[in-house]
Amino acid sequence: MQLFYNSDIKKGDATFFFDKEESKHIVKVLRKKEGDKIFITNGLGYLFESEIILASEKKCEIKITKESYQQPDSFYTHIAVAPTKMNDRLEWFLEKATEIGIHEITPIICDHSERKVYKIDRAEKIIQAAMKQSLHLYLPKINEPVLFSQFVKSNSEGQRFIAHCEETDKKSFQKAIAKNEKVVLLIGPEGDFSTKEINLAIANHYIPVTLGNTRLRTETAALVACHTLALLNE
Repeated sequence: MQLFYNSDIKKGDATFFFDKEESKHIVKVLRKKEGDKIFITNGLGYLFESEIILASEKKCEIKITKESYQQPDSFYTHIAVAPTKMNDRLEWFLEKATEIGIHEITPIICDHSERKVYKIDRAEKIIQAAMKQSLHLYLPKINEPVLFSQFVKSNSEGQRFIAHCEETDKKSFQKAIAKNEKVVLLIGPEGDFSTKEINLAIANHYIPVTLGNTRLRTETAALVACHTLALLNE
C-alpha cells in the first residue's frame, strides 16, 4: 500500500481535491490515472481509501470509497532532545523514531548546545515522509525549539526523566518506565547537560536515568529510549 498524507482531508468528506503540487506528483510522476485507487491519511488516525475520478496535473480529484479510524496508542512518547551539531544526525533520529512510533519531539537549547538555532521546516517534511513510508496514521508532533529551562518548568505531565552522563545516582530507564503512560525524556547535547540543568530538572520532578552501560551519541540515546518505550507497550 502506498500512503499519501494531506492534513486537509477530514472525516465525512465524499470527494477531495489535491493542490497543484501534489496533483502533479500523483499524475505526472507516479503516473496515476482515473480509476486508480489511492490511500490517504490526515495524520489524525484516519485512513481514506479512494478512487481517482479526475487525473488532472493541476487539480487531481478523488472520490472516497471507504473511511476507517485507528484508535491512538495507549501510551505517549515525548522526547525533548538537543539539536546536534550536524543536522543529518538529528534528521536520522526523526526518521527512525517516526518509523518506530514516537508521538512528540521538542528541540531544546541547552547550556552546552553547539547548535543554538534550529528550524523545523525540513524536520516536518522528514517526519511526514517517514510516516507515509512506515504506514502510520498518526503524524508525530514537532514543536518549535525552546530553552531547556523553559521546557522543564512548563512541562509537568506524565512520567518525567532526564538522561545524563554524570556519575551520580541514576535509575535504569527501562525499569523506571511504566506501560500505558505519557513519558517525557530529556536528551542532552554532545557536551551533555550542565550540572545546573540537571539540578533544575530534578527540582522540577525529573528523575535521572541511564540508558545503558555505554556512552551514546545524542541521536542514538533518543532512539534507544523511543524503541524501549515501543517494546514495553507492544
